[in-house]
Amino acid sequence: MNTKTTNPTGSSKGKVVNFVTTNVHKFEEAKNVLDHFGIPIAKLDVEALEIQDDHLENIAKYSVLDAVKNCGLPVFVEDAGLFIESLKGFPGPYSKFVFETVGVKGVLKLMEDVKNRDAYFKSVICYCGSDGEPISFVGKVEGTISSEIRGDDGFGYDPIFVPSQGYGITFAEMSLTEKNRFSHRAKALKQFAEWYSGR
Repeated sequence: MNTKTTNPTGSSKGKVVNFVTTNVHKFEEAKNVLDHFGIPIAKLDVEALEIQDDHLENIAKYSVLDAVKNCGLPVFVEDAGLFIESLKGFPGPYSKFVFETVGVKGVLKLMEDVKNRDAYFKSVICYCGSDGEPISFVGKVEGTISSEIRGDDGFGYDPIFVPSQGYGITFAEMSLTEKNRFSHRAKALKQFAEWYSGR
């Protein structure tokens, strides 16, 4: 079992929280948000199964319980999906698989000549402590799918998603701080941080 951690830096205030993820971009976004709450964060590299399910909440819950079983530590996980209205919510909870197989170019191909480009990103943060009871926090951001890939920052579907409350640019055209003002992940993380700080 691999339980390599990255020691938290920055604020030492509060209780360290362990984020189980292999995605360094997600970790950086989480650290940026949690730093504002004085919560130090560690990246925990431990096995956590991702089941196939139609609901992000179920996927995140299963993953966090599996992670806790494998490492014996309180941890949180995050699962996210891009839901496109004209594609009946696709790729949704299968966003990671779709991204790894057809990528953003494949999604844009599916969207050719489609007028309704409304979409939303959803993020589920699921934490499980020593009591063994998972608790979830959900963030959502509305937006549209751009007609082309734009921007060099971010990751995943960021180059084709334009948040409605942003600047008319994709997440990939924003800095990390700018993205965290609007993103689904940041919204879920802020809810989690407020709860975690009050424990």
